[in-house]
Amino acid sequence: MTAAWRGALLVGLGLVGLARAEPPPASTPTPQPCLDGPVAGLACVPGGLFTRGVDGGRHPPARPRARVWVGTFYMDTHEVTYGAYKACEKAGRCPKAGPNYRDFDDPRQPINGVSWYDAKAFCEAHGKHLPTEAEWEKAARGPDGGLYPWGDAPATCERAIIQDARGRSCGHKQRSRTHADVGRPEPVGSRPPNAYGLYDMAGNAWEWVADWYSPSWKACGGACQGVDPKGPCGGAQPCPGHTQKVVRGGSWYWPAEYATAVYRRPHVPTNRPVFHHFGFRCAASLEEARALRSARP
Repeated sequence: MTAAWRGALLVGLGLVGLARAEPPPASTPTPQPCLDGPVAGLACVPGGLFTRGVDGGRHPPARPRARVWVGTFYMDTHEVTYGAYKACEKAGRCPKAGPNYRDFDDPRQPINGVSWYDAKAFCEAHGKHLPTEAEWEKAARGPDGGLYPWGDAPATCERAIIQDARGRSCGHKQRSRTHADVGRPEPVGSRPPNAYGLYDMAGNAWEWVADWYSPSWKACGGACQGVDPKGPCGGAQPCPGHTQKVVRGGSWYWPAEYATAVYRRPHVPTNRPVFHHFGFRCAASLEEARALRSARP
């Protein structure tokens, strides 16, 4: 991509000012390397500085751009599926939750209609954690820091499960006489992965992350800056003045402008009333990933 083309694209998206990122922390640790060998179902995201957020544009919650340091971690390669969540539920390790619509119960579809608490419980039951916003955005933007998981080209139905001119879910109808135009999420991994090997980081299902919501990175202040930030109150509960968590990545129900690596959407963690758009994936620290690999037969 030429500099001129990139500049025109960013102006068109309203995401200008890429060269004016706030400076990085004064000192940062040396990130640890990924573990030797694979960890089933997880991809390693090497640690270090990355550029989070945007300057300008039409999405104030993602302002301003800043250099943030995140340690090496692992991320689920796929969104947690309906089948995986229901297996956890059946085993008595996860709360009863999930979609009420028809055509949302294919075992390969991402689980939808869960609360933040449901997502947190599933991840912890599997020896992992909900990713922080910083972890999620670093993983979504890839090693080159794109505005989308695949780079800087806008979202299309070739790249993500979104709403386009044909309708929701790229025009795929729900098998329902009354809600056909609602669409549906597609089986996870239906589109190519990003450079880290992560699927559906844009589109298909919104994904819960760990942090409390703040109206912008500037408003969050030091809690969202520096080394391995965890957001307001360091993620602790309760967090005075904060009542909403965050979902990221867009979904089959929403158009392309939501399916970016920077868009931030707040919602109450109880997910009431139930929004069927909300799913999740889990992350693992190096220690958690090492324990998961050791536990496999």
